[in-house]
Amino acid sequence: MSSILRLAGFCAAAMLSLAVVRAVTSATAAVPIPNPALDIPLAESHGKQMAVLAGGCFWGMQLVFEHLKGVTHVTAGYAGGEASTAEYELVSSGTTGHAESVQIEFDPAQVSFGQILKVYFSVAHDPTELNRQGPDEGSQYRSSIFFAGAEQQKIAEAYIAQLNSAGNYPSPIATTVVPLEAFYPAEDYHQDYAVHHPFSPYIIVNDLPKLDDFKAELPDLYVER
Repeated sequence: MSSILRLAGFCAAAMLSLAVVRAVTSATAAVPIPNPALDIPLAESHGKQMAVLAGGCFWGMQLVFEHLKGVTHVTAGYAGGEASTAEYELVSSGTTGHAESVQIEFDPAQVSFGQILKVYFSVAHDPTELNRQGPDEGSQYRSSIFFAGAEQQKIAEAYIAQLNSAGNYPSPIATTVVPLEAFYPAEDYHQDYAVHHPFSPYIIVNDLPKLDDFKAELPDLYVER
């Protein structure tokens, strides 16, 4: 996130009308896409699995996936770099190899990995942007799927190929598919930031519209929290 917008909080929000800010936001960025042709069937029994995704600022990513059915917990954090550099000020330099990411804990009996990727590609972020998302620039805002095992890798790579072939986007998908080495939770003040700061201009402009898109485009997957 840009430093100016990161510092903007309730003081700045007090000077802005929610209605005015909503009025100047762009039209829905959601992209209708097909279901993944390759996916894991829903499990017959409840359990716990993890997915780690990067797609710009982790505030918005966390907010979106906390509204996905079958998701039990979402943690904002860092992936792609070393433990010694997994802290916000260092990651923000864009030199650590880390991407702002989310770790999604989900029940495979309620939601599949492919369904998680459908939300990721259609409403959570723009997968065609390279090393940026909206106002945020740098490799720490890249689009990446950090796979945990060969099955997740196959599904992710097949879905990207499927979407590129279908021409759902005006540009090729820039998302990388890389092995997960480790995930490091972000600082406490980043966790559920959008929930705790709903009137932050950054959240109003960049993140809350994603929930509207999610509810409109994928109502079968959306749940209120």
